[in-house]
Amino acid sequence: MRRIRVSVAYDGTGFHGWQVQPDLPTIQGALEAILAEIEGKPVSVAGSGRTDAGVHALAQVAAFSIGNPIPAANLKKAINRLLPASIRVTSAAETHAEFHPRYDAVAKTYEYRIFRGEVCSPFERRYVHHYPYRLDVEPMRSLAPILEGEHDFEAFAAADDSDKEGRSKVRTIFSSQLEAAPDRLVYRVRGSGFLKHMVRNIVGTLIEAGKGNLGEEGLLALLEPGSEKKAGPSAPACGLFLIGVEYD
Repeated sequence: MRRIRVSVAYDGTGFHGWQVQPDLPTIQGALEAILAEIEGKPVSVAGSGRTDAGVHALAQVAAFSIGNPIPAANLKKAINRLLPASIRVTSAAETHAEFHPRYDAVAKTYEYRIFRGEVCSPFERRYVHHYPYRLDVEPMRSLAPILEGEHDFEAFAAADDSDKEGRSKVRTIFSSQLEAAPDRLVYRVRGSGFLKHMVRNIVGTLIEAGKGNLGEEGLLALLEPGSEKKAGPSAPACGLFLIGVEYD
C-alpha cells in the first residue's frame, strides 16, 4: 500500500464541515467517495483537523493509503476531475506509511476576515463576516496578543463529543494578531492546535472588546483555568479560513 499526502483547498459553503456525516455533504465524504471509485474499495481519508460547517480552507492537509499504482501527479488530476468545483486537491505526493496529518502536525494557522463596509459585494459575502457597525479597533488589536502562550482555552471551546473523555483544553498560541485595512479587519492566529469553535469564539470576543463590552481584565478572566465564564458570541463560520498546517 502507498501512503499519499495531499493538500486540499475548498469553499466550505454548502458543506457540513470536514468530517463525514450520514446523508450530509462533507469534504471528507466527497474525497472518500471518489477515492473508493478509483481504488475499487473503501478508502479512509484522514485530515489535519475538522473544520466546521461553512468554514473554508486554502491548505487543509489529508492523507490516505491506496494500492493503485497511478503516479501521484496523475492521481491529483483524476481526483480533481471527479470532485465538485468547490473542492480542489492542489498537491499530492507519496509519504511514509506512518504519516498522519493530524497527529504529526506541529502548528496550524487560521485567518478570520471581517468586512466593515456598509455594502458587502455579493461576490464576497460567502467569505467574510459582514459587520458594518461601529467598532473601536485599538482595543481589539491590543488584546489579541494576550492570547499568545500556553493557556486553558476551555472558555473558548464549544461542547464536543470528546468532552466526556476529559481531554485537556490547554493549547499553545504562537502568534495572535489583528490587522486593520480600509473597510476590513483580518485576524490571524497560529497555534499548536485548536478546539471546536475556538477561533470563531476568539473573534467574537475581540468584537465584544471593540464594542466596549470587554477589557484586558475580562479577557484574562476567560483564560483562568476552571473559569465559569464563556467567550463569544461565536463569529459566523463564513469568515474563517484554514490557511496552512506545518510539519517537522
